[in-house]
Order: sequence, then C-alpha cells, then structure tokens
Amino acid sequence: MSPRESRRQAALRGRAAPGASALSRLQIWWYSLGVSPIRYALFDTAIGRCAIAWTSAGICALQLPEANDEATARTLLERVATKDEATLATKLPSDVRRAIAAVVALVAGEPRDLSDVKLDLSRVSPFYRKVYEVARSLGPGQTMSYGEVAHKLGSPKASRAVGQALGRNPVALIVPCHRVLAAGGKPGGFSAPGGVRTKQRLLEIEGVGAAGIAPEAAKKQAFSASASNGFDFDVERAVEHLSASDPKLAKLIERVGPYGLQLETTTSLFVALAQAIVYQQLTGKAAATIFGRVCAQFKGGIAAFDPERLLVLPEPDLLGCGLSRSKAAALRDLATRTSAGELPKLADLPTMSDEDIIGSVTRVKGIGRWTVEMLLMFRLGRPDVLPLGDYGIQKGFALTFPSREPVTRDRLAQRGERWRPFRSVASWYLWRAVDLAKSAEREAKAK
Repeated sequence: MSPRESRRQAALRGRAAPGASALSRLQIWWYSLGVSPIRYALFDTAIGRCAIAWTSAGICALQLPEANDEATARTLLERVATKDEATLATKLPSDVRRAIAAVVALVAGEPRDLSDVKLDLSRVSPFYRKVYEVARSLGPGQTMSYGEVAHKLGSPKASRAVGQALGRNPVALIVPCHRVLAAGGKPGGFSAPGGVRTKQRLLEIEGVGAAGIAPEAAKKQAFSASASNGFDFDVERAVEHLSASDPKLAKLIERVGPYGLQLETTTSLFVALAQAIVYQQLTGKAAATIFGRVCAQFKGGIAAFDPERLLVLPEPDLLGCGLSRSKAAALRDLATRTSAGELPKLADLPTMSDEDIIGSVTRVKGIGRWTVEMLLMFRLGRPDVLPLGDYGIQKGFALTFPSREPVTRDRLAQRGERWRPFRSVASWYLWRAVDLAKSAEREAKAK
C-alpha cells in the first residue's frame, strides 16, 4: 500500500497514525474529503523560513516565519482550510519559483513589484478581492490610506471594513497591505508576524516612512508607546487563532469577552524599568505612592527623572521615599548602566527580539526575567510572551485546564506551543480566569 493510500485509509478510520503531528492530522482530514489538492512549500529567506501555497489557479496563501516550520505551515494552511487536500510539494511550478524569488529578494532589502504574480483568491469574499486589487495597484514607494481605498471602491464609509480585509490578507507581500496606512499616515495594523515592526521594515526597504517622514523617524514614531496607541499585531486575528487552536481556552475567551489589555506609556526605558523596580512585591497603591515620592525629588517630577539626576541624589533621600536598601541599590545600578550606554534606548527595542531585550535588561540588579516579560507585554505590546513563572498565569492555567497533575513550567510551556505566536494574549486570558474565580467566590459568600 502506498503512503498516500495509507493516509487515506487512516482518514477513513477517523484517526491519524500514532505519533502523527498536528499538521499531519490536518492533512489526513483533508485527504478524507477526496477533493483536489492545494500544494505548499517552505523556503528560506533573510528573515527565516516562509511558506507558500498554491492551486492550479495561482498562489492562494503566503506565510511569514512562525516559531518553527510546523507552526509556519500550520498557520499557512489554516488560511486556506476549506475542503481541500493540502500536500507538501516535491516540485515547484515555474510561476511559484518566480514568486518565491521575488519574495526572497524583497525581504532581503531589494524593492520588488509583485503585481504580476498570479493569485487564486477564490476563498475570500468579493469585497475583500476588490480591496486586494486596489492594494495591488500600489507600486513600491506608493501608499494609500484605508479611507482612500474605501473611496476608490465607491464606499467612503467602509474604511473599517477595508482594514479588516487587509488584516485577513492571506497573501501578505504579494497583496502589499503594508502600503496601506491608517489615518494621518500612521502605520496601522499588519497581519503578518511581527506586526507593525514588519510593516515598517517593508516600507523602509521601499524608501517610505509613515506620514511621509524619513524611515528612521517613522520607526521611532511607530514604536514609542505614546505614538502607537495600540498593538503592533491584529488582536482580532490573535483571539481567533487562540480559539481555533485550543478548544478549552476558547471557552475561557467566550466567558471573558474581548481582549482588554491596555498598553502603558513611558518616556524612556530607564523610567519604565525604575518604575518596575519600585513596584516589585508591593500593592499598586503603595508602589505608586513611593514612586511618586521618588519623582518628586526632582524639579519637574517624572519629566526630570533621569539617570544622571538619580545618581547625584543622596542615599538618605532615596530611602526617605520609602524604598528598601535593595531597591535603592537596584535603582542606582540601573542609572549607572543607563548612563554608561549598557542598556538599549526605547527607540532601539523594536529591532530587538524578546530574548535579546531580556538578556540585556536582566544584567541590572533587581531585574529578573519576569520583570522584563511584564515590560514586553504591558509597555511594548509584544504578542508572544508567556511568563512561565507568574503565579497568576499558573493559577489561571490550573483553573482553565484542571488536572490531577500539578502545574509545572514544562506543562505550561508545552500547552503554550498551541498559542504561538500570540501567547501574550493567552496569558491575559489566564489572568482573567483568576479574576472570574475570585468574582464567583465573592458572589457565593454574599448569598
């Protein structure tokens, strides 16, 4: 019996072979339907392994790198998961090879026009296809706003729907949704992994900055917490991904409702880390009082709170604010390292990976991995952070995934693989599970 027939037989029995991957199970389900295949392949680029899918009619999906090859392929196939069989191609058609070559060149920093790549958009709505046609009419270096696209379609009030269509773009780069901006030239969202960071990088490759300003200035504007006023990933897509990939988490999401994490603004990485040190192991109210006293030591308050001024502040003055000696020492170490240029600046963080930021910042006394993970989530809006050591996360996990087994880091991390690349969103919902349990307990006591 051929391998292909074996897979079909397994599908008819309703099960995969022992040890089959999640991707294999997805393929087996498609085999059971007995319909024409979608072909797909993975290929190397300067930013990692991408994936592409096609039919005889054209390219139907393009996926930028996820955590690993299987995650990249799975996300790709989820975008085109109709009743089709998907098979990993052993030979690429010439038009697919040309499309791959153009994508490889683009992400390597060479401007490319992909408007001649043949697409199969039969799986998207007619309105979405019209939006994608307008986006494809934009050449390298050209941009248009969501509102302008809506006007071009003859539906001036449909700018929100245009944004949703671009957020669900199955062929990022080939349909150049990075060239469509929000009002005022702001970057807006971007459906590909990396979100706005990836969008800005592509615009920089093509010599365009947000709001018509220089690329470097646009990048700083896009990533400062006060300017972005939002996440650099599609929150709606993230929630959909989590619900689809984990049925138990989906039930929690349904109970909690929309994702509600609010990003916190900061004037500098130094201020954000100083505040994090002060807040450690204290209630929010007590920590806010102490941090306010520290800032009040400087004329101008928090606006004047910088490393140089902190270093010349006498020790008794710091301790008099209510700080412990260990926290005062940690603040001085932070100020010393910041002044010496050992820590990155806020504008540098968008180009750094989560692990690079953690490795750089945890050199400061009193700052551990958990503190930086909170910075990544609440200050920078990073989408894929899972604080394995957080008690609230562990408690929420135990409530959501009840088991006789204790919650361990390994167990949590293993389940978390389903949630990539949106583990930050999953973490927020696990925290909410604890809130729901506390609320239910209070209601029970009140009866």
